[in-house]
Amino acid sequence: MAEETFRTVAGRGQATFEVQGSEFIGHAAPAADREAAEAFVAEIRAEYDDATHNVPAYRVRTGGDILREYGDDDGEPSGSAGKPALNVLQQEEVENVVAVVTRYYGGTNLGVGGLARSYSSAVKQAIEDAGITEQRPHERFSIAVEYDDSGTVRGILESADAEFDADYGERAAFDVRVPETEGENLRDRVRSATSGRAEIGDGGE
Repeated sequence: MAEETFRTVAGRGQATFEVQGSEFIGHAAPAADREAAEAFVAEIRAEYDDATHNVPAYRVRTGGDILREYGDDDGEPSGSAGKPALNVLQQEEVENVVAVVTRYYGGTNLGVGGLARSYSSAVKQAIEDAGITEQRPHERFSIAVEYDDSGTVRGILESADAEFDADYGERAAFDVRVPETEGENLRDRVRSATSGRAEIGDGGE
């Protein structure tokens, strides 16, 4: 499998500006999955619960090559907010990113065109503030072994610098997260070291 990367934001970003009395605050953040994106949207809505609108948009991988895209107008005229916000994420070709634009209404109607420009600009500026970085797609899988093999498996995971959580119940279970380009080789190493005794499953991501 060829080495692949995708564009995402390096961290959280924020931008604030006014248009005819309305204040717009753009927020952007990395999100590893849909749950993380929804959590960020909820966080911003709670922090700015007195705002007129909090418009969310995100693009996140939901497993393999499936990309989930979402945008919502949050009470603004149809097509004037959520879609323009999502369009910026698409144009910037960023993934695993969530954006929320907070608006405090200033008394002047901006019209669909004015709203679309303002929401687009807020997302774009928030992304610029956050900065763009390249990342490699990751995958998850599980490994279950008897205790006799657990030290061997743990050693392999640590030497590969893989992210993992270990759970020691009736058997030793490892929830592993690695770049997609390294997953198959790591699974092969585990199978070889345990003479095929390791039970390797899909991590569900």
